[in-house]
Amino acid sequence: MSASDAVQRSLADGVLTLTINRPERRNALSAEVMAGLQAALEAARDDADVRVVVLTGAGEKAFCAGGDLAGGMAGAKAGFPGQIAEKGRYAELLLAFAHLGKPAVARLAGDALGGGVGLFLACDLAIAADDVRVGLPEIHVGLWPMMVTALLVRHVGLKTASELMLLGEKIPAPEARELRLLNRVVPRADLDATVARVAGTLAARSPAVVRLGRDALYQTMDLPLEPALFALRDRLVINGLLEDTAEGVMAFLQKRPPVWKGR
Repeated sequence: MSASDAVQRSLADGVLTLTINRPERRNALSAEVMAGLQAALEAARDDADVRVVVLTGAGEKAFCAGGDLAGGMAGAKAGFPGQIAEKGRYAELLLAFAHLGKPAVARLAGDALGGGVGLFLACDLAIAADDVRVGLPEIHVGLWPMMVTALLVRHVGLKTASELMLLGEKIPAPEARELRLLNRVVPRADLDATVARVAGTLAARSPAVVRLGRDALYQTMDLPLEPALFALRDRLVINGLLEDTAEGVMAFLQKRPPVWKGR
């Protein structure tokens, strides 16, 4: 399967939907899937027609079941340098979401496990059907979700991250939301409408302001308070100089919808 077959793309009304297309393998992260997602995100970053990215998996059994264990064992024959390069693809993929410059929304119609958890954590928002489960079961086969660790601890803190990784339990979506892993959990029948509504709302925002603010969030979230405040001060000055900011204020005063130019 080629990278283009492994990840399907669909663009409508500023919303680019990326679908991991390996339902027979529970949408596991093969090399083709990671290459397809990476290429799609890099293209979306520079495409003005794309305002929002929605990430999902084909079918209703799995959003993404994580790493492809069979493929990983085969890749071990590449030796140590090959393994470093291969495992690095997943780190680069997670960073591609951070550098996207546009909101990404994860749509979970099926279970998210292992590396699949990292994928939806890398998105800005995650919306799941209420019968979905999420978990990090790697410990059961003698593995540790190494790169997922970096995102997980930033979302839920040390104690909860330790519990999820050490016990390897699959937890229901409502509990995952309580742990701050998910933004919204809705009845399955409402999933598509909720994702469409959220994505449409995001697509209607100023792309220039979204990019500036989103980048500021990622660049300052790990800074100590004082340097974070002054870095954000500088970005606020830039924010005030944007054409879209002037348009937004004028539209508010004139009681009309704003017309964004993306600059």
